[in-house]
Amino acid sequence: MSAEPKYQISRKGLSVWRVYGSIQTLIILLVAIGAGVLTWLFEWYWWIYIVCAVVPIVFGFLFIYLFPKIRWDHWRYEVREQEIEVQYGLFIVVRTLVPMVRVQHVDTAQGPILKRYGLAEITISTAATTHTIPALIMAEADDLRARISELARVAEDDV
Repeated sequence: MSAEPKYQISRKGLSVWRVYGSIQTLIILLVAIGAGVLTWLFEWYWWIYIVCAVVPIVFGFLFIYLFPKIRWDHWRYEVREQEIEVQYGLFIVVRTLVPMVRVQHVDTAQGPILKRYGLAEITISTAATTHTIPALIMAEADDLRARISELARVAEDDV
């Protein structure tokens, strides 16, 4: 396998994914509390209390600490004259090459959490698929969007 793409997403992306994991864990915790209350009201089995306590703890560890770290370690991208290479994955690492001649348009997006951290994501659209590069510093995302757009125009002119 050839060398990994050069560039890694911003380290702030790790914090953003941890915020997302915290929100998800809070939702799981609320569901677990609801299940615990139902168990108490209807006098169900005692082991349900244990499950209601363990599931949010394990979920929180996985989605706040472990999975964001693994995702951040694997996320790489590189924009070349003829193609864009994206590498991502949690347990299965996927590497994708997007030819510049296939690029139809490039978007940047910024939700409230990304905006809080000064980040944006780029979405590269082709006729068949879309590819996202998450958690780029806003100025870097704007520069990359402009560069991809320019390279896609040049690639289109060459065909």
